Amino acid sequence: MLPVKPEYGAASLADVLPSVAGALKVPGETNGLGLPENPRYAVLLLDGLGWNLLRQNADVAPYLASLLPTGRRLTAGVPSTTAVSLSSLGTGLPPGAHGIVGYSSVVPETGGLLNALAWDSPVDPRRWQPHQTVFERVGAAGVMTRNVSKARFEKSGLTAAAFRGSSHRGADSVEDRLDATRFAIREGSSALVYVYDSQLDYIGHGFGSGSPEWRTELVAADQFAQRVRSSLPRDAILLVVADHGMVDVDPVDRVDIDAEPDLSSGLTLVAGESRFRHLYCVPGAADDVLSTYKSRVGDRALVLSRDEAIAEGWFGVVEPRVAPRIGDVVVAALGPLALVAGRRFPQEAGLIGVHGSLTEDEMAIPLLIDPGY
Repeated sequence: MLPVKPEYGAASLADVLPSVAGALKVPGETNGLGLPENPRYAVLLLDGLGWNLLRQNADVAPYLASLLPTGRRLTAGVPSTTAVSLSSLGTGLPPGAHGIVGYSSVVPETGGLLNALAWDSPVDPRRWQPHQTVFERVGAAGVMTRNVSKARFEKSGLTAAAFRGSSHRGADSVEDRLDATRFAIREGSSALVYVYDSQLDYIGHGFGSGSPEWRTELVAADQFAQRVRSSLPRDAILLVVADHGMVDVDPVDRVDIDAEPDLSSGLTLVAGESRFRHLYCVPGAADDVLSTYKSRVGDRALVLSRDEAIAEGWFGVVEPRVAPRIGDVVVAALGPLALVAGRRFPQEAGLIGVHGSLTEDEMAIPLLIDPGY
């Protein structure tokens, strides 16, 4: 199976908000995706709604499916995971620039791990991700910017890194999110409102993206998206996007790093997630680790050195401060494989639906446009 390369600068998630800014006529911004010019935009991100998953399950998502003919396929960044994708969305930058390079990664200054979703290390998000966000640029031009998501996300490090410049509207229920969106889009003569929903991803991890439970949740997501559209003024534009797709991996296809001494040998830290591992090595051990993993996973994964992964363009142009955060060795699953670490990350080891790698099912995401007229 061939990897899908991220289309940074042309058709990636990182290109969405810069294009929205261009469509809002913010000076200096380029509408590379050719979005319709309009003073009011709402961007709804449905976590885990891959392009292929939507097309395969279009029968239970009539509203979203109705937007497919005028929509288009984009790619996530690498790794195809939430923390990376939300950072690319909010900053308009690839991971090599914004610096969130995985679900978790090393903090080179301390040698510890940072879980970018939980932001569980004492790392200043404004130093970890120093670039101006799209929300800051848009807000400086006089556009009202709002971020509608769960209340607990307001003070998270990831929110500060990816969405600073937007005013957070805590909304834990569907009705709260609809009310917050309805109010926010009308606050100024020009507005950008971002709305986030995580339930599809949550159900997919627990039950699998091929499960009846996932299809039932897609019905709810479809209804929510249609209600978001109904909450907007008729002349506002709704964009629906996602952060990644998902694949299901059977227990028989899980390889446990912690259960095989050869796979732990030479490692100081294991990070990332089961479909895209960052492996940090004892000095001088990287070549041996590379060889061991290539032998163990065979053609089910790409096993590259840090320099090779950077040269492949997986992370976009990588800034010098970001490069050490990438594993000395990275393992990107292509076939039926989940490279778990049962002792280190026991909860992750039991997930059914997973993502992070460069397959079409994980990388391809939708960009759906409802102009409201």
